[in-house]
Amino acid sequence: MSSIVNAYRKLLEFPLSFLVKNNPIPAHPAEELALNLSQPIVYVLPYTSQTDFVIFRRNCLNVGLPDPAENNDIHGTRLPRYIYLDEGRRFFKSKGAKDETIQAFNKYLELHRTFADLDVQMVPVSVLWGRSPGKEDKAGLPNLRLLNGMQKTFAAIWFGRDTFVRFSQAVSLRYMANEHGADEKMAQKLARVAKMHFARQRISATGPRLPNREAMFNKLLQSTAIRAAIDDEAKSKNISREKAEKEAYKILDEIAADVSHSSLRAADRFLRWLWNKLYSGINVQNADRVRKLALEGHEIVYVPCHRSHIDYLLLSYVLYHQGLVPPHIAAGINLNFWPVGRLFRSWGAFFIRRTFKGNRLYSAIFREYLAELFHRGYSVEYFIEGGRSRTGRLLAPKTGMMSMTLQALQHNQTRPISVVPVYVGYEHVLEVDTYAKELRGAAKEKENAGLVIRVIKKLRNLGQGFVNFGEPITLSNYLNQHFPEWKEQHHEEKPQWFNQAVDAVSNQVMININKAAAVNAMNLVGTALLSSRQRALSREQLLEQLGSYQQMLRNAPYSEDMLSPTDTPKAMLEHVLSLDRVGVLVEKDNFGEIVRLERASAVLMTYYRNNIQHAFVLPSLVASIVLHYEAIQKDLLLDAVSKIYPFLQGELFLHFNRDELKAQISKIIDEFTRQEVIHSSENLLSINRPKVRILQLWSAGVREILQRYYITVSILQREPQISRALLEKESQLVAQRLSVLHGINAPEFFDKAVFSTFIANLKDEGYFDEQGNGHLEHLNALASILDHLISSEISLTIRGTMEKTENPE
Repeated sequence: MSSIVNAYRKLLEFPLSFLVKNNPIPAHPAEELALNLSQPIVYVLPYTSQTDFVIFRRNCLNVGLPDPAENNDIHGTRLPRYIYLDEGRRFFKSKGAKDETIQAFNKYLELHRTFADLDVQMVPVSVLWGRSPGKEDKAGLPNLRLLNGMQKTFAAIWFGRDTFVRFSQAVSLRYMANEHGADEKMAQKLARVAKMHFARQRISATGPRLPNREAMFNKLLQSTAIRAAIDDEAKSKNISREKAEKEAYKILDEIAADVSHSSLRAADRFLRWLWNKLYSGINVQNADRVRKLALEGHEIVYVPCHRSHIDYLLLSYVLYHQGLVPPHIAAGINLNFWPVGRLFRSWGAFFIRRTFKGNRLYSAIFREYLAELFHRGYSVEYFIEGGRSRTGRLLAPKTGMMSMTLQALQHNQTRPISVVPVYVGYEHVLEVDTYAKELRGAAKEKENAGLVIRVIKKLRNLGQGFVNFGEPITLSNYLNQHFPEWKEQHHEEKPQWFNQAVDAVSNQVMININKAAAVNAMNLVGTALLSSRQRALSREQLLEQLGSYQQMLRNAPYSEDMLSPTDTPKAMLEHVLSLDRVGVLVEKDNFGEIVRLERASAVLMTYYRNNIQHAFVLPSLVASIVLHYEAIQKDLLLDAVSKIYPFLQGELFLHFNRDELKAQISKIIDEFTRQEVIHSSENLLSINRPKVRILQLWSAGVREILQRYYITVSILQREPQISRALLEKESQLVAQRLSVLHGINAPEFFDKAVFSTFIANLKDEGYFDEQGNGHLEHLNALASILDHLISSEISLTIRGTMEKTENPE
């Protein structure tokens, strides 16, 4: 019998090698699932299928996993390396697993009783043929039927590139034997658990049925909230109810997605071509976090940072290739233009107006539509910043969508909702030309088909893209910990705790996005060159500084989730020079090579620096304090850092609490000492003169931030009773003048929003009294620190400009 099976598999191998592409999930199972290849592995497949086995085996060999066709030899006992749970034709219908399966589990468990050092890893594996969940109809459930041989032949032809081999987290039989015993009941329990796992896995890969749009609209229009909003619309505008209903339908049609699985598959082909054209690779990290949530039945809300229009496309593409369902995406109404609007809608986009203010009907419809998506189990994606960041930093969160998410949790949501922060980054952003113009002050160009065509025509090598899934926030757990009163029944729509909870969760999302940042060669080269006032360094200085950055990231990391480059400084520089139109030039003189930024590229390079500024701001602050004080006691340095840190934390979404801050500063001091950038003896820190240039370049990373703080604090010291609005305006005007006189290229330097954030943080930290006036004693203490960290040249310009505003000619 086995010889017939082997011959049949051999017969299948040749055509399947052409028709079906290798698509293992995860891409590197051994390391991503932490498999111990020195211990035996037994693969568990859901049902008997020779076609599946051939594809599964080829994927195993391709990623370096043990060959499933061979046996495990455990102290002379030979056992099969794979097990089928059930017969193909009776999938999930039999009362239990096959007898041979139970016997195999029993034999493996018996060996664990005999050999204490044995730990067999049970790895569930399934082959997913296509990912269509089916359309909503009267039948009810998605089509999860088992494909027969003829159907798989057609599937191989049609879905060959959409066939995935999903490796799941291994189950330790040593752990199971120790915790639950190793008898026959345990073997049967393992089989039952594996069956439930495969059912959940397939649902997590296909998702719920795609909605019948008309049926969904009819259901929503009959909801209590929308009916009340329609009545209010008719009454307030003095129109008939029928006319108000037509307006409600029109709004729903404007908002709602119209997902097509065939369109998603076509998009996958196009996007694969696009990424190969644009990028040398997409680096994906921590997707296992999301797969785990999906298997556990969580409603997933993806909240990425927003750097480029292709963020929408990239995240959906990555999720699809991680074996997950592409989400419904909240997209700005500005993207609903011909021809991409209809395409985006078929790929899962639902469109949202810039503001709901004063439009109760639109607000009610959108809220009910979003709640319906959650109720039906669709994953959702929205950009909490509202729009793309033109500065490269995270923008302050817009909390409207998060508010609706928490409302959905309140209103009888049965599945747990988990928010997944996602860092999306690029070595070279697609809208490079557009951003460069906007950062120099040009008006934002309206999205249109012509703009899309111009971008596509300029396809070129943009380096790497990065998608890193941050630490998820399960909303019920977060609220239980921080707002335990949330479970109490409230009659009001928004109870007292609600707005505070929305703000707290939104802020935590931003913090977790920054914790998952991806540092790349472009970020580091840009940071180093912008740290020089002349935007130029000798090749030797630049490589030395890149090395210092890398060592800091390795030995005093900002967070465990952050990705850092592993290439050598020389390789990173060569890589940046190979990218198209980055504006980094190499010139030679009698003394060697100089690497410099073109003047026109300096503003755009601040964008890439700002992507990772939060990761370097604390080492920069420590370097600045040591540099300007020249010698300072550790406890005084810690005191200075603790006074400035709350403002950095509020502006850059830093994650350290007060206790963690002290430990992190100690790590940074130790690393600077190890690099011999500073001297550390007992309680005294001082400059190491031979390496003062490294310290200067490090300190430049916080220079402009401290200058902004100094501007606002100086104005408040002079005029403690100034209103917040006028304080923001005057701070902005002084910063604008300073940027011109001192050649400060950073576009956020005189951004009103950053001054608004700083002033709000001053209030939170007690720098205003109960009457709203500046608290001079506290302000003077902060100013005395900033005085030391600001050059006399900058200080004179600030004070001179302030005098001109007080005494205009």
